[in-house]
Amino acid sequence: MSSRLVRTVASPRVVCIEDFRPIARQRVPKSVFDYLDGGAEGEVTLRENCRVFNDVTFRPRHAVSLASCSLCTRVLGLDLALPFLLAPVGYSRLMHPGGEVAAARAAGRAGTGYILSTISGHKLEDVRAGSTGPVFYQLYLMGGRGAAEAAITRARAAGFNALVVTIDTPVSGIRERDYRNGMKELISGGAFDKIPFLPQLLSRPGWLVSYLLDGGLPGLPNVIVPGKGPMPLVDINAALAESAVTWADLRWIREVWKGPIVVKGVLTADDARHAMDEGVAAVSVSNHGGRQLDGVPASLRVLPEVVEAVQGRIEVLMDGGIRRGTDIAKALCMGARAVLCGRAYAYGLAAAGEAGVDRAIEILRVDLERTLRLLGCPSVNELDRSYVNVPKSWDTN
Repeated sequence: MSSRLVRTVASPRVVCIEDFRPIARQRVPKSVFDYLDGGAEGEVTLRENCRVFNDVTFRPRHAVSLASCSLCTRVLGLDLALPFLLAPVGYSRLMHPGGEVAAARAAGRAGTGYILSTISGHKLEDVRAGSTGPVFYQLYLMGGRGAAEAAITRARAAGFNALVVTIDTPVSGIRERDYRNGMKELISGGAFDKIPFLPQLLSRPGWLVSYLLDGGLPGLPNVIVPGKGPMPLVDINAALAESAVTWADLRWIREVWKGPIVVKGVLTADDARHAMDEGVAAVSVSNHGGRQLDGVPASLRVLPEVVEAVQGRIEVLMDGGIRRGTDIAKALCMGARAVLCGRAYAYGLAAAGEAGVDRAIEILRVDLERTLRLLGCPSVNELDRSYVNVPKSWDTN
């Protein structure tokens, strides 16, 4: 790992997750940065995911001396050193050549889990081999059932620990920044289609050189379409529109995957109960980082409803808007077993590769431990609603 990159994201230049954003913006083309940074339509839900944490305030126990604070927890029967996992982030290899392998390696070093997106540029076997910690596979049905079954079979053989099925993508949300930046044209258009958008690539020569040395635009090595081979990295919007997941699909998925299944994209008690009826081990309360249907509630806002609905029968995870250790603590207080962090580490990946992911994890770890000490709480497993003030309007009763 380059010492220069480590210095790039060291304190005092990078003190919090937000500090990665300007560095990432300067390193990668506008189309890549805005793909990572942006959301759907007017980005109302994207902004609300972060803002909503301000509505929940802490109730600390003072005059408490703690010899140590434990951040360890268990998710799906797996011991984790941290109560946050790295969420699936598609196109990670466009942000940095190390992409998913680098992120998984960093997660393993930190003692936590990594979730690999179907829309990844590295083979799932390489990602699994790169991490010493748990690795989950996030499943889209891109390429049809045959391609999905093949990916599940490969994930099982490679030693993946769980399957994460995303249910909130019947079509892709309209991400207006991507349209303006020509993301579709740059990925799948012809030579003439790309010309208007080439200046943004040429303005980032360092990124462009590393991108070309990495072989240019990768395909999707984990989506092997029967009779055709790996799916090219074409218009993902069209691919998702042909691969919507239904509750009925979970039945055949369970036949192929015998391990624990997490359903990601749950925002209502009804969907949480549907997931339980299908025998899943956990749900993730998620609005896809504000990238699908704009105007849905922030993930934290609906977390109490989902926690109430499952009644402790399955585990509840949450993702959306996590930028600080205090955010993690608030979600745990409100019933999440753990949270998933996406942009928080992806900004680090775009800014400095694996060194950036390491730094992002360390920032969140130190933040969370400090928060526990200030709360007077010795362990993340002891966080509960007594440590927070939640608006009365959030009550589900």
